[in-house]
Amino acid sequence: MLALGLLGSPRKKGNTAFLLSSFLEKLEQKGVKTQTIYVPGKNILPCKGCGFCEKNGYCVTNDDDMAGEIYGLLIEADIVIAATPIYFYNATAQLKALIDRSQALWSRRYMLGLSDPQKKSRAGILLSVGATKGKNLFEGMHLTSKYFFDAISADFTGELCYRKVENPGDMKKHPHVLDDIENEVKKLDTLFNRKKILFLCVENSCRSQMAEAFAKHLAGDRVEAKSAGSAPGININPVMEDAMAEQKIDMFLRNPRSIDDALSETKPDAIITMGCGENCPHVPGAEVIDWDIMDPKGKGIDVMRQVRDEIETKVRELVSPYIS
Repeated sequence: MLALGLLGSPRKKGNTAFLLSSFLEKLEQKGVKTQTIYVPGKNILPCKGCGFCEKNGYCVTNDDDMAGEIYGLLIEADIVIAATPIYFYNATAQLKALIDRSQALWSRRYMLGLSDPQKKSRAGILLSVGATKGKNLFEGMHLTSKYFFDAISADFTGELCYRKVENPGDMKKHPHVLDDIENEVKKLDTLFNRKKILFLCVENSCRSQMAEAFAKHLAGDRVEAKSAGSAPGININPVMEDAMAEQKIDMFLRNPRSIDDALSETKPDAIITMGCGENCPHVPGAEVIDWDIMDPKGKGIDVMRQVRDEIETKVRELVSPYIS
């Protein structure tokens, strides 16, 4: 499980940074992998408002850090935490540029009708501080966060916002901030306690990717699904991506990964194999189930549809005990 922190403050060691790092530390204690993006240090070009993404599903700007790194992390993350001080009742300019560029993900969902398979389980959290004590101090940021999290298919799970935070060290001296964080993290307990399933094939470019996506799509709030390959390829199979799009499931920016990489992040309760052969791992305590599903590599769309439908049927049966 990945928690992605978006630090919007230009001050690397300021009050917002303390709040975010304390939140991520509490998640790490729960066994969550964390990563922080220092947004002001990234090359994020502003949205051009050109409408390209509404027709094509991706941003016309393809040579900055948003395209090269951040879109993929937003899609991979189970928890996205936006952390910012208030500048004129909203986020810093740097974080706002990132939020504006999430229009490309909004377009995939609302213009192209594609569903992020992780939408049932991705949580969005706002952390914010402001120097004044005004009643409306966080209203603009709250609305921006609401629509940002919707664009990235995350549920706006909670927020921690603090007034009258102006001087260095104010958050560190706050009397109950750590208790606030602990209470907010407790709201995520259902994510920490999901059954963990690892789907394996050879290249992790097709069959296991589809199985992971179907498991998340059907039962992501009850099942933590991952996939990997014994000899991971470079990219996912484009025919598979097209076949899943026919089912309105978005496979945008999914990348093959190794079994060792997957096991470094999770200890699965069940392992589903689809031809990873002698390289399939032995994990003590994990149930191992083999699905005899043909490899559609190099085949056309008709074969891919057959394999897709077979995998969906098997996944539905597998996760049926967990679907409410």
